Amino acid sequence: MSEIMYDHSSLYIVSILLISLIVGSEVGFRIGKLFHKATDEPTKNQISSIQASILGVLALLLGFTFSLALQRYDTRSEAVINEANAIGTTMLRAALLPESVREETQALIRDYLELRVQAGEISFDRIEERAAIVANSDLVLEKLWANARQAASESPNPVTTGLFIQALNEQIDAFGSRDAALARHVPEPVLFLLFGTLIMTAALVGYSSGVTGHRAAIAAYILLSLIVLLVFLVIDLDRPRRGLIEVSQQGLVDLQSHILFVGSEVGQSR
Repeated sequence: MSEIMYDHSSLYIVSILLISLIVGSEVGFRIGKLFHKATDEPTKNQISSIQASILGVLALLLGFTFSLALQRYDTRSEAVINEANAIGTTMLRAALLPESVREETQALIRDYLELRVQAGEISFDRIEERAAIVANSDLVLEKLWANARQAASESPNPVTTGLFIQALNEQIDAFGSRDAALARHVPEPVLFLLFGTLIMTAALVGYSSGVTGHRAAIAAYILLSLIVLLVFLVIDLDRPRRGLIEVSQQGLVDLQSHILFVGSEVGQSR
């Protein structure tokens, strides 16, 4: 199912949210002023109690949403490390293969690693480019699996070829896990519920100020700004390749540099 907000920048979304909160607070305040004289003290106390309850619900919802976004961010970070480890292990065990497929397999692993590094640099909303990277990665994996079958037929040794096949399986699993982690983010209905609760809370705070006849405008706007900043962090954490807080791809980059360095050292020694 297509998502509404993911195509828009985080700054655009929180700017619209901040404007909506300010407008909601102002509208609530003006409505509250209309009932200022007609509202007795017990009713004002009840409004204050309701306001405190809604602020508590808002805090709970903000904490829940932030926890979801942070959990998904950690999962993506772990997926990068796991994939780098899987590719590195496959590269090491490729040296155990028969000479007929060894060099070609090592070259394919280097090509595959390059594709996975490129995948980490492409925003998730660039669908066509991502699809091309995934298709090329699948093609390289098919070639690697064909080489594994050939190696198994030529040298059916569980200590050499078997270890490589096991590592290749883990590499394929890591590929799927990382792509799945990138595709998972905070469900939009949760964000819409959060935004709706925020706007209603801002309106109720404004209404309470209007009814009581006392308004701490600066304090209220500071509170709204801090809440919007937290929402920005939630959205930014949920966009691993677009926001200010990006998932580090350093594990794959370091592995690529190491493999290139080892390859050049081997080439010079020959």
